[in-house]
Amino acid sequence: MAAPRRGFADYQFEIYLKGLEDQVPPFTTDLSALEDAARDRIDPQPYGYVAGAAGTGATARANRAAFDAHRIVPRMLRDAAPRDLRTTVLGSELAAPVLLAPIGVQSALHPEGELATARAAEATGIAMVLSTASSHTIEEVAEANGTGQRWFQLYWPHDEEVTASILARARATGYTTLVVTLDTWQLAWRPHDLDQAYLPFLRGNGVAIPLSDPVFRSRLDRPVEEDPRAAAMQWLPIFSGTAHTWDELGFLREHWDGPIVLKGILHPQDARRAVAAGMDGVVVSNHGGRQVDGAVAALDALVDVVAEVGGETEVLFDSGIRSGADAFKALALGARAVLLGRPYVYGLALGGTDGVRHVVRSLLADLDLTMGLVGCTRVAQIGPDTLHRPASAGGEARR
Repeated sequence: MAAPRRGFADYQFEIYLKGLEDQVPPFTTDLSALEDAARDRIDPQPYGYVAGAAGTGATARANRAAFDAHRIVPRMLRDAAPRDLRTTVLGSELAAPVLLAPIGVQSALHPEGELATARAAEATGIAMVLSTASSHTIEEVAEANGTGQRWFQLYWPHDEEVTASILARARATGYTTLVVTLDTWQLAWRPHDLDQAYLPFLRGNGVAIPLSDPVFRSRLDRPVEEDPRAAAMQWLPIFSGTAHTWDELGFLREHWDGPIVLKGILHPQDARRAVAAGMDGVVVSNHGGRQVDGAVAALDALVDVVAEVGGETEVLFDSGIRSGADAFKALALGARAVLLGRPYVYGLALGGTDGVRHVVRSLLADLDLTMGLVGCTRVAQIGPDTLHRPASAGGEARR
């Protein structure tokens, strides 16, 4: 008789068994509580940078309210064990429909920053998306990630030679998919950061990739090592302050031979234009509420985008995931996969690689168990029929 397949849900039993030895998890398993747990471990400035949102925080609250408005409908008397969370996204097989979202400046939360995240991603079998605003270079993160699956997120510079150089470095070191963030060509009004006059890039954090790029370095009057602050100041106007346009997407296709997805799509007609431009997918995202105060909830936008282009391109989801149930709801509404953001960097702040690994394992166990209790054994079985949304649902929920 074959041994039963071990699944992500086994993390639950692993925790309970350790309880027999009077061991409890070093960090909470409630991912929605990680922010409070991490608050005392992070200096106020970087904490505000990660936890804060645009303006009054209305968009961040709307993200959570949208999840609360959708309710899961479990089905009974179904043989829902074992479960298989594997799925294919943009031609790559993933162990689960979950990726680590691109979050920059991670060394402000833990000395190892993105290196710790990369190690945790490999250990859990989850793909990570490296931010252009990384505290470590493309090559260093690739080495830390080893045999893991990794994508590269681009904050698109206004210098074609620098852009081409950065993309070439990413492809040469095993990043398979390009994620182009569209919604952050300039920073929103962010009171958490403004009240503390804190922009990490001006302090030399989150600029490791451009400052290590040979083309960008050739633009400098003095070597980075002699005046890193001046180099960071020269980088800022190259990647922010002016928006790119749809007509420029062809340049990216010329310099990237893998899949390209556009992140920050909220309007169905923008998703339609992405398809027309030959992009391979879109990420429905409002940047976790960090860019436009009072914007549509990402989960609500997902419904409209999937209705418009879901049958023609791959739609991923980002913004507001705090549990396996949240991931389940986004998948039920048509997302091919979800990107986990703030919770894993709170795990990073609490425990480095072990903290990120704990957060990822907790989310995957929760998703695995939710699928089983609903009656789904495969990701493909998660669909709109597993949800119920009352017509009267809405309103704000606690962030």
